[in-house]
Amino acid sequence: MKRALNYIFIGFFAAIFLACSVNYSFTGTSIAPEIKTFSVEYFPNKSQLVNPNLSNALTEGLKEKFLSQTKLELVDERGDLEFSGLITGYRVKPMAITAGEVAATNRLSVVVKVKFVNNVDHEQDFNKDFEAYSDYSSNSLLSDVEDELIELIVEDLTEDIFNKSAANW
Repeated sequence: MKRALNYIFIGFFAAIFLACSVNYSFTGTSIAPEIKTFSVEYFPNKSQLVNPNLSNALTEGLKEKFLSQTKLELVDERGDLEFSGLITGYRVKPMAITAGEVAATNRLSVVVKVKFVNNVDHEQDFNKDFEAYSDYSSNSLLSDVEDELIELIVEDLTEDIFNKSAANW
């Protein structure tokens, strides 16, 4: 009899434990379950200075971020989540001026205007500028470090866009 009570007791707590489960997301996303697709339009570069690789790197980087961090399917247009926009800023400015008024560090900054439409919940829509930058030594030519800087900047931009749209940060 005692053994039977133990089994009932264990079964009761197992049922409670399984019924009270919590779903955690390691990516931090809070995407509604009815959202199944996303689309990313090409981000043209409309800044005064133009890097020929930046538009493609940003567009593809945003697609890859969502493909790797969510279960959403990429569609060509009219996804449940839609991203469009343009690159509005690409500039280099001196930072960390030393004695003799010489820059020890330069900063490459990129500004992107992003229009996000959530076709399931338009309360989540936004039209926002995102900016990211990376510093480099003034002893280096921009052309020598530009590809590496663009990679870092695109990574930061896509993370910020992802967080704002999918993680509601």
